[in-house]
Amino acid sequence: MQDHEELGEKYFLRLAAAYVRGRFALAAMDEHLPELRAAHLDELSNNELATLVEYGAQQGLRLHKFKRTMGLARVSRVLGAIKGFNPGSLLDVGSGRGAFLWPVLNEFPHLPVTCIDVREDRVADILAVKAGGVETLNAHVMGAGCLSFNANSFDLVTLLEVLEHMDGPEDAIDEALRVASSAVILSVPSHEDDNPEHLHLLGRRELTSMLNRQTCRVSFDQVLNHLIATVTFPKE
Repeated sequence: MQDHEELGEKYFLRLAAAYVRGRFALAAMDEHLPELRAAHLDELSNNELATLVEYGAQQGLRLHKFKRTMGLARVSRVLGAIKGFNPGSLLDVGSGRGAFLWPVLNEFPHLPVTCIDVREDRVADILAVKAGGVETLNAHVMGAGCLSFNANSFDLVTLLEVLEHMDGPEDAIDEALRVASSAVILSVPSHEDDNPEHLHLLGRRELTSMLNRQTCRVSFDQVLNHLIATVTFPKE
């Protein structure tokens, strides 16, 4: 496989290594990598993290989801917004394969992040990362339109590339606004595409109409074929 330095450039190394440890429940690694089983994740060197990633690849784990890219413009913009809010907790609705989740965990390793997704396999992958040592992470199988969290449970809620997949996007918006205490950030495609899973093309007018059902302030940003809305709540 590639040398360790190349692996560090290719992958979110800490997260990929955690996934390997979590997927094997650490038990299968006992006789091979006992010192990497017992150590706290953040005590491992980059070389040790890379050793774990190599081991996972050799065992047939698909690690492509943890690959670094040049950075999606919409993800970079949302990461910048998160820095501005400096939240104490974040709920990511519809985490999917982790196109946003892995960059945010890499950028904010101490931020408590809760994820939901309707697919059990994707939630299982996220929980494997938690089991492998990312203690700030949690995940649940849950639909965006009916969240089982109390009101104002999270400082910030992200709802990225989700609404266009839903029959009732307004329900997801209402729920995100209900459980957020400071802000909601959402994104949707701004142009028609050939994705058969996209049910709607939601523009500023449609989103504003849904968001204005509750008292909030909305600002929009256009980023490379995507529309990002940042929603904040007026102070009482």
